[in-house]
Amino acid sequence: MSFEAWSIFALFWIVFVTTPGPNAVNCINNGMTLGLRRSLPGILAILTQASLFLMLSALGVTALIAASPTGFFVAKLVGAGFLIWMGVRGWMNARKRVVLADRPASSVFLRAFAIATINPKSVAGYLAAFSQFVQPDVPVTDQMVVIVPTALTLTAISYTGFTLLGAGLGRAAIGAVFNVWVRRLLAGCFIVYGLLLGASATPERAS
Repeated sequence: MSFEAWSIFALFWIVFVTTPGPNAVNCINNGMTLGLRRSLPGILAILTQASLFLMLSALGVTALIAASPTGFFVAKLVGAGFLIWMGVRGWMNARKRVVLADRPASSVFLRAFAIATINPKSVAGYLAAFSQFVQPDVPVTDQMVVIVPTALTLTAISYTGFTLLGAGLGRAAIGAVFNVWVRRLLAGCFIVYGLLLGASATPERAS
């Protein structure tokens, strides 16, 4: 991969991972309720999902999933229901005082991994990356040596930043009315993402 191609890919990935979505909302929420240190398994989960999707994209699996209307429809409904449930639960708990929770690291990891995996932005982003930036005349393995470290480094920086933002909001908002509305805003984002995912069009099978 040339330096110019790498630069374009890096810019694309920066926009991709800094545009707020379910992962960002979950990181902010984790930072508010867990603090930075206890939120680290959530960031690790996003990096694990990113590594998996990068590998699957290289193998063409995500393109195959997106081309299957039935599989896409089922996955879409499951993902939409999960996000809406997260939002409703967060809205109902918004008035509870924020305290640093002691959730097991495995729980933080699995929840973040589930959110990252069902995120429709992920499939679209990885497909875009591989359809636009991977050169068909160059071995994929040679390109992955450059793409994977770049993508994972930028992903780690972005979601660590969102988690730090949440930790700062949590410290500033503990016991305040502002905290209720911040948490309701985050909960509302989950609900909106779920509704958008459920209402998104199922791709037509290519003829």
